[in-house]
Amino acid sequence: MITSVLVANRGEIACRVFRTCRELGIRTVAVHSDADGNALHARVADTAVRLPGAAPAETYLRGDLIVKAALTAGADAVHPGYGFLSENAGFARAVLDAGLVWIGPPPEAIEAMASKTRAKKLIGIAPLEEVTEDDLPVLVKAAAGGGGRGMRVVRELAELDAALEAARAEALSAFGDGEVFVEPYIEGGRHVEVQIMADAHGTVWALGTRDCSLQRRHQKVIEEAPAPGLSQELTDTLHRLAVRAAHATGYRGAGTVEFLVADGRAHFLEMNTRLQVEHPVTEAVFGLDLVALQIRIAEGGALDDEPPRARGHAIEARLYAEDPARDWAPQTGTLLRLTVPGVRLDKGYDDGDPIGVHYDPMLAKAVAHAPTRAEAIRKLAGALQRADVHGPVTNRDLLVRSLRHEEFTTGRMDTGFYDRHLPELTAPDPEPYAPLAAALADAHGRSRSRFGGWRNLPSQPQVKRYAMAGEEHEARYRHTRAGLTADGVRVVHADARLVVLEVDGVRRKFEVARYGDQVYVNATALTVLPRFPDPAAQHAPGSLLAPMPGTVVRVADGLAVGAAVRAGEPLLWLEAMKMEHKIAAPASGTLTALHAAPGRQVEVGALLAVVETVAEAVAEAVAETVAEAVAESAVQEDQDQ
Repeated sequence: MITSVLVANRGEIACRVFRTCRELGIRTVAVHSDADGNALHARVADTAVRLPGAAPAETYLRGDLIVKAALTAGADAVHPGYGFLSENAGFARAVLDAGLVWIGPPPEAIEAMASKTRAKKLIGIAPLEEVTEDDLPVLVKAAAGGGGRGMRVVRELAELDAALEAARAEALSAFGDGEVFVEPYIEGGRHVEVQIMADAHGTVWALGTRDCSLQRRHQKVIEEAPAPGLSQELTDTLHRLAVRAAHATGYRGAGTVEFLVADGRAHFLEMNTRLQVEHPVTEAVFGLDLVALQIRIAEGGALDDEPPRARGHAIEARLYAEDPARDWAPQTGTLLRLTVPGVRLDKGYDDGDPIGVHYDPMLAKAVAHAPTRAEAIRKLAGALQRADVHGPVTNRDLLVRSLRHEEFTTGRMDTGFYDRHLPELTAPDPEPYAPLAAALADAHGRSRSRFGGWRNLPSQPQVKRYAMAGEEHEARYRHTRAGLTADGVRVVHADARLVVLEVDGVRRKFEVARYGDQVYVNATALTVLPRFPDPAAQHAPGSLLAPMPGTVVRVADGLAVGAAVRAGEPLLWLEAMKMEHKIAAPASGTLTALHAAPGRQVEVGALLAVVETVAEAVAEAVAETVAEAVAESAVQEDQDQ
């Protein structure tokens, strides 16, 4: 029997495995990098072992250090989670060679399927060796790992070499393996997968289907089970292929076989030899704990002949610290508060935790289960809309709008959903009364502590300025004998946390939370603006500012001050949260400043470069000419006098 489990991972998945271990009476061991020294997974484990360093290559990808940590902490088993070393056969062998139990498939099965190139060859599909115009579009893909990292869509042959280079660098950083391959890119398909569970006694379960079509950067955002709209014949085919793959590799434990479904046919993508991020939807539908089953199988236990019967529908949404309106840019800072009422919440961060630049920006997964798909959608969308998500910008609003989009509610979505609908899903829709509610809540606290209530003499309106959805807003109110008032709005109640306004006969409640200059009114975020803006906080036109904190990993070949650049031309690349982000020239012109160099750490808003356009140069030249003319005129006047 397993008595102590080390999870060779971090964040949400480590916390999720620890939860099951506690329920089973198993002691837990965490590993953590220096950046994760006080992370939630390190806090909730019974024991934690430090991995010196911060970058994944120094820490969570060091199998030798993790095996040593397991032995030092007295663990007798290792669970790999997902990502990092979860599909590394060498790591699995090292765990077994150390006399530890490996809670995963045999190394041979990992070798057969974890590399997408080997998996395709095993089932008779060869990757493209030489790409021609007729093959476009194609997808460059990392042979190891997943999660959308090391993937690039190529639509122009001239872009292929750059895409290969970028994918190799990203795959090496994320998985420790820079192998990539090229395959046809099928557009308009649905991403459908089958969860399997296999024991050492020949039993293989196919636990239904999942649809994971809503993706950004080839990484899943919303997943559900079962996949809607599939015929029984197609579902049976998917189950049969998944079970065949498991038997062919002598598989044990949890695994997922992924397909792209288009025109009623299934195209094999890969087999992930690990637990998936989206496994909770399968757990909800089948009433299972897949981690508990993994542990039972690793101990030599057997599955029942048949799995439980599926019931109802489940949907999962991944909550990311990122800004979908700004090319999904990862966000950092402090998570001030995170609550999602009425649904399962698997999270890797708690209130007050810092969100750094080194790892994936997923904060949590919210999962709703209901008798029907429509009820599950309504339940999850409502829970997310009522959620308190205070801190860095997140994709919460995008998730709510996605769940309520007609294309999703009718089950007609595909992997191009966000390519088609992102602008409408990220259009600003601020709450018009949020600034007033914030101002009234603030005034309540100040009036009680400093002003002592109303005044006998009429007063000028009090004015507060806020930034909301990228724009400046003013809120005006007065202190009167009757209390706080605002033009056109009846203030029913106001205190520091709750404001009730009556607008056109309808009462509306606004819950207010303030953290320094950051204010949250229901789901709307505001920033208190100073009465007098700082003029020093200005940048020259054409300035390229870091959209996120990260590390400069590359600068375009030959780029130097004085070089001519074209609008949209890539100038440099930042790495943040295990993804590479391209920084392009905002306009055509001349590079007049370059402050970026490979290896440099930058904070959000840091000045990276300046591109001076022709118009700016002409305007500057005209200004200089005018200034010189004025100076010459002044000299001439002095001489004439």
